[in-house]
This record gives sequence, C-alpha cells and structure tokens, in this order.
Amino acid sequence: MTVTGSTTSGTTKPLGTADKRAATGSLIGLALGDALGFPTEFDDVPRILAKCGPWREMRLPRPAYITDDTQMTLAVGRALRTAMDRGPLDEARFAPPLRAEFTAWYHSPENNRAPGTTCLDACRRLDDPRLPWQRAGVVGSKGCGANMRVAPVGLVPGLSAGQRAGAAQLQAALTHAHPTALAAADLTAHAVHLLARGAEPMGLVGLLRSYAYDNRSRYHDRWLGDLWTRAGDPTPQAYIARGWDECQEALRRLAEALPTADPECDPCLTTGDGWIAEEALTTALQCFLLFPGEPLTVLRRAACTRGDSDSIAALAGAFAGAHLGGAAWPGRWADDVEHRSDLMTLGALWDA
Repeated sequence: MTVTGSTTSGTTKPLGTADKRAATGSLIGLALGDALGFPTEFDDVPRILAKCGPWREMRLPRPAYITDDTQMTLAVGRALRTAMDRGPLDEARFAPPLRAEFTAWYHSPENNRAPGTTCLDACRRLDDPRLPWQRAGVVGSKGCGANMRVAPVGLVPGLSAGQRAGAAQLQAALTHAHPTALAAADLTAHAVHLLARGAEPMGLVGLLRSYAYDNRSRYHDRWLGDLWTRAGDPTPQAYIARGWDECQEALRRLAEALPTADPECDPCLTTGDGWIAEEALTTALQCFLLFPGEPLTVLRRAACTRGDSDSIAALAGAFAGAHLGGAAWPGRWADDVEHRSDLMTLGALWDA
C-alpha cells in the first residue's frame, strides 16, 4: 500500500509502505522504553553497566513499571479520543479534555513515578478553573515533559498538518510554554507521523529540518491564543521563531554526529542529555537511527545513557514502533509492560 504524508502547505507526497499496526507498535514501544529506562535514570553509564551488565543484554524489569512519561502519553491519547468523538479536532474541543486528563493525573495516587516539577506546577494551576490554560504553563521551561507524551498526536488518523501541529504545540503549552518546547513537540509528533506512514529512517532528519525551516514563523493563533504575550517577544512570529531556531540547531548537531557516531558510545555525548525537549528529540532519534531495524537494541542503547534515560528511551521506542509496527516487540516484553491494555486499546482504535 502506497501512502502519503502531509506537508506544511497541505499537499501530499509519497512516503512508502505503512505498517497497519504502527500506532500499537509506537505506543507499546514508548512504554517499553520508559520501563527499561526507569531504573537507569539519574545514573551515569558506568553505574548502569555495573547494575545491568552489558548494555546490549539489558533485560526488561519485571514487573515493567512505567513512569509519568507513559502516564501522560495515555492522558494525551484519551483527550484526543474524547475531543474527536465530539467533532473535528480544534482548540475548543481538545483543550478541555486535555486539561481534565492532566489534572486527574496530578491528583492520581499513582502519580509517584518521579514526575517533573514543571508538570506538577503547571497542573496545579490547571486545577484552578478560573485560570485560562494559557496562563498555566511555565514560560521559561522547555523540559522534555513537553514532548515525551506527544506521540499520540502523530498517530491519530485523519488530522490535517495544521491540526497535528496545533494539537502538538497546545499539549506542550499547557505545562511548558517556552517556544522551544512547542517546536520540539511539533517535531516529535511529525517524526512519529512520518515514520508511521512509511518514511525511510535515513531521510528523516532532512525531512524534519525542512519542516522546521518551513514553520519558523508560523504561530498557530487559533490553537494557542495569546500565549506568546507571556514571553516578552515583540510579535507571535518572533516568539515561535526562537523555538524553531533552537530545534534547528539541535537537528544540525544530530545530522553532523550521525555519520561518525559510535554505537558503543553514549549518544548523550553528541546530542545532549535529554532533559530539555530538543535534546530529548535528537538523542532519541540518534538511538533509533543507529539501529533502525533492531528495536530492542534501540531501547537498550537509549536506556543506557547518562541523561534522562526513561524519556530518551520512551521516544526512541515510539519512533521504532511507528517505523516497524506492532510486530517489532517480542510478546514476552509487550505482555509485561504496565498499562498494556490501555495502550493496546488506543493503538487498535487508531490502527483500525
């Protein structure tokens, strides 16, 4: 089956052959990466090797507990499902259920998996119904919480390029209002979308750099409203351009690193530790692009890093699963991951 992918202008172009279970593969891959990276987060590579043995032989913990990365990914996925049950996706339909999902996560007794401070602070403000959502996000934060959870936006079918970009940026802005957080979330969703629709991995970085260039001055006012006024920029275009410029620089570093990247070296050494959104994207992409046909190796390389291992591995797993589909993950891994049923339900809905 030949498929097409949307460009920023709304036209389409051939991408390749898509796996019919790309959504399932991506969501399960994200959760598996999250679970594999959970025990290694905050450790450097020598400590990880001492604890886990050779990185290429890392085993999935049993039970395979996930972190806030997967919890919030499910929140975004459920909000998308609710919004699209009510009609075409737009800010008015998406923001209320997303806000409700985030505040439910904030109050959940299971919100004890090392959640990020920015997400907690923003969700506390979202819990105040008198406050517009545009005032909840931390304007100075571009942490990876903005894009660790955005994969569902790239997987849900039937969206235009503008809807996908607007939804990706909005879900970031509810907690992380720095323009780089918005741009990185948009790029992450776009990468998942391209891979799910058959894009070749080796051309992916070039496609993302072109996308960043094309969108540099595009502010999605119908989705974001007056969010830009909080940052002190003279215009909305100036606000969003700062974010795209930082992401473009991160993608440039990735493009320069890939040709000579040593798979045995920590990817964080070349593309960053992943605590911030643009580095989480590029370091996860590096892990995926080093081993595009070896999904478990992708997860293991991403989990054995000195940086934000669970978020890097979650994104790397989302990319690998979108590319290879549901069959990428051995049953003995996929069956053990926490919230498997919820992930499979959303995946099956979007793969149908």
